[in-house]
Amino acid sequence: MDLRSRFTEELKASMRAGDAARTSTLRMIMAKLKDTDIAARPSGVDKVPDEQVVAMLRGMAKSRRESVEMYRQGNRPELAAKEEAEIAVIEGFLPQQMDEAATTAAVEAAIVETGASSIKEMGKVMAALKAKHAATLDMAKVGPIVKAKLGG
Repeated sequence: MDLRSRFTEELKASMRAGDAARTSTLRMIMAKLKDTDIAARPSGVDKVPDEQVVAMLRGMAKSRRESVEMYRQGNRPELAAKEEAEIAVIEGFLPQQMDEAATTAAVEAAIVETGASSIKEMGKVMAALKAKHAATLDMAKVGPIVKAKLGG
């Protein structure tokens, strides 16, 4: 089942269950997806592929994490809790992220594959990782690992 179908089915289930918070978050996801589809129309794409949907979800989760930090700094724990609940719903649709050991192994494999030997070639390694593991790697966490492996 593709992500669009999962969103629709989950929305129906949460509405039947009377889960207002989950329903609200799913509606937000559906609205953002529709906006993403509309933005892609000029390039001839009617519905964006699942890879772009995953990227959209990651962006939504990231912005909510930033909001949580801001709410905590502003001493607004109730709003932080609401954002954390939204993050939990959004992350339920994201593919499982690699753990630390698997991430390190993927970085080492990419370094060998690209033949990178210095920090100047970090871009090649990052591009190779993104091409192979975009859905399962958090690229923000990968950067420091690649830098350390290349002696940066």
